[in-house]
Amino acid sequence: MSNYAFVFSGTDNKRLDLFVAEEVDISRSRSAALIKEGNVTVNKKVVGKSVKLSQNDLVEVFVPKAEPYTVKPQNIPIDIVYEDDDLLVVNKPKGMVVHPAAGNYENTLVNAVLYHCGDSLSGIGGVLRPGILHRIDKDTSGLLLVAKNDNAHNRLAFQIKEHSLTREYEAVVYGNIKDDSGKVDAPIGRHPVKRKQMAVTDKNSKSAVTHYEVLERFGDFTHIKCRLETGRTHQIRVHMSYIGHPLAGDAVYGPKKVIKELSGQCLHAKKLGFIHPVTDKYMEFDSKLPDYFVKFLEVCRKNGNI
Repeated sequence: MSNYAFVFSGTDNKRLDLFVAEEVDISRSRSAALIKEGNVTVNKKVVGKSVKLSQNDLVEVFVPKAEPYTVKPQNIPIDIVYEDDDLLVVNKPKGMVVHPAAGNYENTLVNAVLYHCGDSLSGIGGVLRPGILHRIDKDTSGLLLVAKNDNAHNRLAFQIKEHSLTREYEAVVYGNIKDDSGKVDAPIGRHPVKRKQMAVTDKNSKSAVTHYEVLERFGDFTHIKCRLETGRTHQIRVHMSYIGHPLAGDAVYGPKKVIKELSGQCLHAKKLGFIHPVTDKYMEFDSKLPDYFVKFLEVCRKNGNI
């Protein structure tokens, strides 16, 4: 179990559930659940999730000990790049969902990790996301960090909050990007109409910065490397679409056109670096491009376009 105390120093009348989610580094829905359960107080009083905070309000948060896992372990093979007593680095395949959600409680990365680790997982992520520190989309492949105890979870989560993790991706995008490198600095929030999507917006958004570098050009497509300065939901997909170069295969933020060589966006979380939560030593991992990505690059090189 964990206790937190924060003094609100903002001036923008921020909602309580949003403030708690950001400060404790949990999801908005998890924050709302804690508030509803009476585990959050403002100036020693239990209030609703939509309360707007004022300068110098004292916000106290009690995160109860995780309930027994309700998600069953499953013997699903996973590619473990690194493991010790405190953490795992997993190379997630394309097509695998990271954590269970309503109506989808099986065949996720969490099910596989639960089988592998047994009871040695952080409970801070909640009963449906034990140990999970950050997510990558179902159709994004690549490296993911998992905490095996609460101390490791808290220290690694702090690095995520401070944007000090090294996170590099490779992607193939539509079009020929004009510049060899660049930066997209545009806030991301929930799409005002399509609530399951994200968008560049000034309303209820968070700052988001993506650096990109061209690796190879194919005419109608460009192979790029992206480095995240922040880690917003769908960040690379939204930012590249925003500058007119959506990811190949991304029917949500790009053309609906089907690319037979791809199933979903061509995006791979290739490099992950962080300071170990116990040894304080910097560690960095790199994963090779998966077969689907390599084959699509070969098609692009052969055809120039599709």
